[in-house]
Amino acid sequence: MTAPKDDAPSSAPVSFEHSMDRLSQIVKKLEAGELPLEQSLQLFEEGVKLSRLAQARLDSAQQRIERLMTVDSQGRPRTAPFETTRSEDPRRGAPDQDPDEEPPF
Repeated sequence: MTAPKDDAPSSAPVSFEHSMDRLSQIVKKLEAGELPLEQSLQLFEEGVKLSRLAQARLDSAQQRIERLMTVDSQGRPRTAPFETTRSEDPRRGAPDQDPDEEPPF
């Protein structure tokens, strides 16, 4: 028997909201404690990946907000073009993050 399509991890980029919804589903399933060990481990791994993706997107949003809120010495807003860098591209993962490091949650 195969898992429903909603439970299958996807290689396509997912939105922050979708990541959070899926994380919630995973937590509920793991908390129920009714899954076999291997399936629990697979869900946990998916959850860690989604958590890292969501954190990268939050970090990117925070950087964008900080750029929008900066002012010069006279109190005038500073403007700069937005450029997507490696550190802001959530599909590439969080920068400077050890893949073995636990997510902050």
